[in-house]
Amino acid sequence: MKNQLKSYVVIALLSSGISLGAFQLFNLGSKNTLGEVPSAFTNTVSSINVPGNPGEFTYAAEKTTPAVVHIKTKMEQRSRQQFSSPFDDLFGGFGDPFGGGGGGGRRQAPQQQEASGSGVIISADGYIVTNNHVVAEASEISVILNDKREFKGKVISTDPSSDLAVIQIKASGLPFLTFGDSDALRVGEWVLAVGNPFNLESTVTAGIVSAKGRQNIIDRDGDINPLESFIQTDAAVNPGNSGGALVNLKGELIGINTAIYSRTGQFAGYSFAVPVSIVKKVSGDLIKYGNVQRGFLGVNILEVNSKLVDEKDLKVKDGVYVGGFAENSAAKDAGIKINDVIMKIDGVDTKSTAKLMEIVGRKRPGESLNVSVNRDGQIKEFNVTLKNKDGNTSILKGDIGETYKSEFLGAKFGSLSSADKEKFKLSSGVKVVEVTTDGRLEMYGLSKGSIITKINDKAVNSPKEATELLEARRGRIKLEGIDVDGSRFIYVL
Repeated sequence: MKNQLKSYVVIALLSSGISLGAFQLFNLGSKNTLGEVPSAFTNTVSSINVPGNPGEFTYAAEKTTPAVVHIKTKMEQRSRQQFSSPFDDLFGGFGDPFGGGGGGGRRQAPQQQEASGSGVIISADGYIVTNNHVVAEASEISVILNDKREFKGKVISTDPSSDLAVIQIKASGLPFLTFGDSDALRVGEWVLAVGNPFNLESTVTAGIVSAKGRQNIIDRDGDINPLESFIQTDAAVNPGNSGGALVNLKGELIGINTAIYSRTGQFAGYSFAVPVSIVKKVSGDLIKYGNVQRGFLGVNILEVNSKLVDEKDLKVKDGVYVGGFAENSAAKDAGIKINDVIMKIDGVDTKSTAKLMEIVGRKRPGESLNVSVNRDGQIKEFNVTLKNKDGNTSILKGDIGETYKSEFLGAKFGSLSSADKEKFKLSSGVKVVEVTTDGRLEMYGLSKGSIITKINDKAVNSPKEATELLEARRGRIKLEGIDVDGSRFIYVL
């Protein structure tokens, strides 16, 4: 049984239905780059004084609202047995968000479900950061600006581990928010939440920072490596605020609103936002690389408490305890040992695992960190060069990679992500990344996000191979795979 906090926190409810200073990006596309276009990445943290009294919010509200957008999505959901879910009310009563179909034979025709959320413009040429759960599995994305203009949105890439995504619209000269400094944020400081709750556009609410570094807030559905260090506030947010802005009184972005603590699906006093220190790194990587380049220390860690101090006879009362190492550990190679307690990284105190993961999560493979540890009462310094998940310092390509289209099925295929392989225990298969209207997959009820593991009893290892097998077909085609809800299917077309 999940702990009480987790059972009351709803992620998708908000969608109804340490590197400071400039962050330079380059080579992001054939026609434009964020290094050449005005953006949050090329503007430094502001030093302006906030006009008015400390409780004066009008300056920040007026500066922020033009850069916060309303996102509406459509997705295909199939009818299955109906059941009550804590998510139902959060999607505006549009039906079972888990979707699915009956067993065997042709499935019932997909039903279209609608949902909405918020997003924040981070560049003048239309890059927008939002939550992954706002756009996950969406077949159509509409973006409504504060001036009522509406655009079709395109997903650039997503990162479920941080629940962040980047989409883009074809526009120029847009207002955008500047990244603030979430490290400098203090408990008790005034903040504003800006978004579109209940389809009410451009809504601003105020509150204070209640806590920092909150973790274990969201049930990640099997994600073993979530990146969580939430800002907790009492600014009122509700369904539709997901992906919206949390800003300071200078109007600078300090977080992306993501979740609330609730027994009912409505605001009950606390909300949680991904800090901009994570937003900045993740969104930059998604735009530049198509996936998040995560550096790993390669350590098994525990937060130091009084029980651990007694058990391990530690000479320190707080910090992060090193209990073991992963294979090809960067920390081990640098000289860190089991029973060391990590006290600081790059001069920043690491009194919690959330803070440590947040700092490391801002770095890429090949970048270095200065790690201070307490070893038997003595402070030792180590320079650690971070590695990627494969145990080297290379930049990893995006998981989906090159896509191939099957005219026969009316679908595009991409490679399986490492998360998909781990989640479904697969060594082969391809992911359906696009489904065309009235195609064979659409007719049989298979939607974007489905996985095809076998074609005519042959395991498929790449999008190219899957397309070639379909082009060389003779007679009927047998498909085996996993639907978006995790159920297995076998179809003969």
